[in-house]
Amino acid sequence: MREFCHGFEKVSELDFKKGNGLIPAVVQNAQDGQVLMLGYMNEEALNKTLETHLVTFYSRDRQKLWTKGEESHNYLHLRGITCDCDKDTLLVLVLPDGPTCHKGTKSCFDESPMADATVKYLAQQKGLL
Repeated sequence: MREFCHGFEKVSELDFKKGNGLIPAVVQNAQDGQVLMLGYMNEEALNKTLETHLVTFYSRDRQKLWTKGEESHNYLHLRGITCDCDKDTLLVLVLPDGPTCHKGTKSCFDESPMADATVKYLAQQKGLL
């Protein structure tokens, strides 16, 4: 577990109480830095993510765990998790199998100009543009 976690060593260190048992999880592509989606995790979802290395969330609508990709097969493979300074938000670095958004786009934020700007900036920094 420690190889994936940064900023915390145990799940119990995180502040799930502030969000009534849920903690927001911002999902970012580990290769290009693009923000892919926002989900929510409870302790069980985070533990399952750490065990399987497939990102699992808690569905607030369905009131149950769901592993991203269980229907689409576009899984999010865990590469690292860090928490913020208050330990009440997670940043989850992943390698996606395909589009992340249920609408078939790479990111749930594809309509934002920031998605293209982030990728262009990173490409420029690497001398690819």
